[in-house]
Order: sequence, then C-alpha cells, then structure tokens
Amino acid sequence: MDIDITSYPDKDVSIDADIDISAESAPKKDIFYVTTPIYYVNDVPHIGHAYTTVNADFIVRYHRLAGEQVFFLTGTDEHGQKIAQAAEANGVSPQEWADRIHPRWREVWERLEISYDDFIRTTEDRHIKPVQELVQRLYDQGDIYLATYTGPYCVACEAFYQPSEIVGGLCPIHERPVEWIEEENYFFRLSAYADRLIELYESRPDFVQPDIRRNEVLSFVRSGLQDLSISRTSFSWGVSIPWDPRHVMYVWLDALQNYTTAVGQGTDPDRFARTWPADLHLIGKDILRQHAIIWPAILMAAGFDLPRKVFAHGFLTVGGKKMSKTSLTGISPHLLLDTFGSDGYRYHFLREGTFGQDGPFSWESMTARYNADLANDLGNLVSRSLAMTTKNFDAVVPAPGESTPLEDALLAAGVLAAEQMDERVRKLDPAGALGAVFEFVRAVNHYIDDTAPWKLAKDPAQRERLGTVLHTVCEAIRQISILISPAMPSASRRIREQLGIGPVDSRPLSESVISGTSLVGVKVTKGDSIFPRVEVEKPA
Repeated sequence: MDIDITSYPDKDVSIDADIDISAESAPKKDIFYVTTPIYYVNDVPHIGHAYTTVNADFIVRYHRLAGEQVFFLTGTDEHGQKIAQAAEANGVSPQEWADRIHPRWREVWERLEISYDDFIRTTEDRHIKPVQELVQRLYDQGDIYLATYTGPYCVACEAFYQPSEIVGGLCPIHERPVEWIEEENYFFRLSAYADRLIELYESRPDFVQPDIRRNEVLSFVRSGLQDLSISRTSFSWGVSIPWDPRHVMYVWLDALQNYTTAVGQGTDPDRFARTWPADLHLIGKDILRQHAIIWPAILMAAGFDLPRKVFAHGFLTVGGKKMSKTSLTGISPHLLLDTFGSDGYRYHFLREGTFGQDGPFSWESMTARYNADLANDLGNLVSRSLAMTTKNFDAVVPAPGESTPLEDALLAAGVLAAEQMDERVRKLDPAGALGAVFEFVRAVNHYIDDTAPWKLAKDPAQRERLGTVLHTVCEAIRQISILISPAMPSASRRIREQLGIGPVDSRPLSESVISGTSLVGVKVTKGDSIFPRVEVEKPA
C-alpha cells in the first residue's frame, strides 16, 4: 500500500499513552454482553453463519441459566460495495435489497430459537448518527488524515490487503481476483497504535483466543502496521464522511461500531456504562484482523474500554474448502432444520469438532451423531423411563425407598456433569460441555441396565426397590433437562412437560441439579418421542 504523505495535516498529533488498556479499567457494569458478527445482506444465510450464532446462543443461555443479566446482540451489515453490487444485479436500490434480505436472517434465527436481545441494522439512524459523531471526533483530534491509497482490495470480504498477501492475484480468503485501487481516501492512523496493541496482547493473553489466533495477530502487528484507508469515493452506498460527503466510510469502520451503538454509544450513557465493554465478541477467523487489530485501535483512539475477549472460531468446510456464499458452497440451514429440527441442528454444531478449529461438515456425520446421541441415548432413555413409570405406578413418580451405592453414584455423576459443564462453557468449549452431559446420559442408561427395573416389576417383594429405581431415573431425567437447556431449549421444555414440571429455574447449574422440584407424586406423560430416528437419505 502506498500513501502520499504530503496529504498529512500540518498539526502535530500526539497519542494519549495514559489510557488504561487493562480489563480492570472498564466501568463497573452488571450485564454480561455477547455479540455475533453482523452479517452481510448480499445474500441469504448459510450454515457457516448459523454456526457462529448457535454457539453464541448456547453461551448466552448458559449465563442466563446461571442467573446472570445478559445482553445478546446480532444483526445485519447493510453498507458497502458488496451490497451495492448485489442490489444492482437484482435491479433494486441497495436499501430495497437490504430491506428484502434482512428478514431472511431473522427467519433462520427464529427457527433455531436464537434468543437475541437486539437485532441491529447498520442502516438505522440509531447506528448511523453515533458512527458519524465518533468519526468526526477522531478527525478533529488528528487520528484521521487525507491521502492516496494504492493497493489490492477484495470486494468479497470488503478488506484491504498488503501486496505480499496476494498470491496469483487472488484474495487469500475467497480465492477470487482482487481489485487494484488507486484513489484519494481518508486514513486512520492505525500504525500509531501498534505498540499499544502489542502491549494489549502481551498483558492480556486472553484478549484474543484461541492461542493460535492470538499468535497470528501478534505476529502481524509486530511485522509493521500500515495506516488504514477508511473512506471510498468509487461508490456511494455507505455512511457519508460528515466533514466531506464526497466520501463514504469503509464498511468495517461503520460496521464494527454496531457493538457500541446498539448499547447506547452517543445516545444513552447510563446504558452504555452498564453494558460496555463486551464480554465476548464471537467471530469467524476470516474477520480476525478487523476485530483484534482495527477495532481495539479505534476504541483506544475514542477513549473507550476494550472488549474482554475476541474469540475466533474456525471454518466449516465442504470438500476441504471454506463454506461460503461466494464459492456457492453455502448450505441453507432450512435444509437441515426440516430434517433434524432445531434441537438436532443445534446439538450437532455445538457437539461436533473442537470449537476454534476448522471442521468438515457432512450429512452423514450429522445423521450418525443425531441417531447415536439423541435418538438412541437420550430419546430412548426418556421414552422407556416414562413408559415403565406409567405401566408400574399409573404414571405417577413414586417415592424412593432406601438408596444403595448405585443411586449414590448416579447422584454424584449428575453433580459432576454440572461441574464439568460449568468449567467447559466458561472455557468456550461447547463440545466438551455437552460431552460431559452425555456421559451422564450414558451413566443413567447403564444404571437402568444394572438395576433391571423390568425384572423388579415381576416380583411383588421388590416393589419398594422398583419405586426407588424409577424415582432415581426420573430425577436424573429432570437433571438432564436442565443441563441440555442451553443447547436444546425445545427438547428441554418437552422433556419437562412429559415429566409434569415447569420451566427451568435460573440459578447455578450445580445447585439446580442437586435441588429442584420434587417429583414424588408428579403425573408424567409418555408423549411422542423427543428425538425420532432420522432415516432419510441426503437431499439431492
């Protein structure tokens, strides 16, 4: 990238080195704040987008379950050249295109039971006005200057690249030809914040996770930062630069501020103080630099506190390639939802693979996971337990008799599952958390096999023991309904309805597992299978 330095403003620019970048400097707040990226409306969502959002929703529901106040933000990114091109290709204005496409995202989130608290659109006044005010402030304090940009630009990811990153003329993410741009732009003095960014990564090693992404960002910044072009004149679909309306903002400068404008930046100081900084920005690794370099530098310049954590997960891959709309490998979530339902869908993308790493997607692996874990292990557990309770005790949960080491061991297994889930969710390990839960599910199935209640039912002298066993099993199912609720909210509700009990209480997991609604005397209902087996073949 070449910058004409004759366009620098004459005044001397100083960077305030006294702004505290430590997590402890954040204003006192009482809301746990989680964000997904805001998604481009150049096309409809695919399962890669839903992967991010489902994982975020799982984390959010877990924290709500623990009794915490939570704010969960998602939305749509509606400016930029990519949106303008999609609109032109469809013969409508960019705003008409955004208005047409953004409901498609809400539809998918509704089917997946995504429990967001706010859905922000970057074309809303509540976003645009604060964005312009902040950019004006950065300009006034000397952090923005006019110069000439010359270099490669990828429209597909709306990103500028160094010439050394372009191989064979292709974008390193989308593997599509880049454009070579030379135009007058405004620039943000990103390079001036390099030392403070390095200090941030070194003093707060958890700021960027997983470690491989932190090391990637640290290496990139240490290699030398270029100032960032933040405006364009070659197209007009964007937020205008307030002091020079000939220019519209670089889409990422606009889009990143959704995280602050949605919680009161420039409009509601009290709400902003209670909510910001974000506790977790959950993103895909393809937008790591924007969130881990550009965004904290903008916040430093603005004098805002920095997010607690930026976690960049890996890609879902098809045939070894990143799933994307651009490469036409995006799979519609609706296709999978029609077969597996919201719970089966959510479970697969939480449970499969290691969060943070790339992972392949296939219909076959999703079917196998669903049938093994959900239909066989959990679904059959609920069905046969309630069937035996219905047959032997007129569908009323019996009072337990004297317990044995088998019952004590199962109680301990439930407590351990809750403790392990606590630990693993807070380490952003959804697969590990659910793995612990399904270890407990399998332990309950083993308990049934070991106690053989169908044999006890044949001996009148074992009536009390049968009651103990079925009470213990129903109690374990109650515990499971709590543990799965962040991952599979609909299944949790249906299990509790069949058990004859109400919604899950908001309190710490271990406490909920140990104590809760007494099931003695509760009327159960053997309803439809929670997870019917999937036998259909992969759609053509």
